[in-house]
Amino acid sequence: MDLGILDRNALVFGGSKGMGRACAHQLAMAGVNVVIAARTESTLARTANEISEATGTEVRYVVANIATEEGREAAIAACPNPDILVNNADGPAPGDFRTWSQHDWHAAIDTMAFGPIDMIRRVVDGMTGRRFGRIVNIVSRSVKIPQLELGLSNGARSCLVGFVAGLARQTVRHNVTINNLLPGVFATEAQRNHIMGMLEPGGKNFDQLWAERGSNNPAGRYGQPDELGMLCAFICSAHAGYICGQNILIDGGAYPGTF
Repeated sequence: MDLGILDRNALVFGGSKGMGRACAHQLAMAGVNVVIAARTESTLARTANEISEATGTEVRYVVANIATEEGREAAIAACPNPDILVNNADGPAPGDFRTWSQHDWHAAIDTMAFGPIDMIRRVVDGMTGRRFGRIVNIVSRSVKIPQLELGLSNGARSCLVGFVAGLARQTVRHNVTINNLLPGVFATEAQRNHIMGMLEPGGKNFDQLWAERGSNNPAGRYGQPDELGMLCAFICSAHAGYICGQNILIDGGAYPGTF
């Protein structure tokens, strides 16, 4: 399918690894001029080169942390007028809310709520003026299926989702859509780090927890990053202008509800 976004400009946070990288790859496959942003230059440089070689579309990169003012400034300087914005950031490790400090809460909110909201603020009026914009926030199924050990993520990501619910209804008439993708368990480095945070002395080892987490999913497996990347690319396409303000689960059927 021709996605109708050839030569559009995209800024993809968390684009050097995992699901963010998969989104960047699929957008580059569609002929989009992609800038990937993350915190580690060596990983960014390698990923940009690999996607460029694989797709034939040059991918650029910028060292930028979405949680900081400096990082967001650097990202905008590298991609001043994005038609597509993908907000994506790792969540904090699992833990017990009794041990979380005010600093922990502020760090989570800066990374998973305020940072993405501030990026939306920076780009949405330009998109409105150009009569085309696609904003996709990669959040988590935890906003629909809260997990106690992921309280920092549950809270901060729900803040972002709640904010988007209002704004999206104002921008869609200008062909600017804002949607959230809610991934379940995916075979990524972030998932491995999550499981490492769940290990307990005398409990199950990493390999046991990893196997159980995949096999317990109704699909009987982990999701693959490219599956989310392809969904993201379609949501960013010219054909998806009537999809707005949605929280789209991609979790192998793990969410147990009807609605």
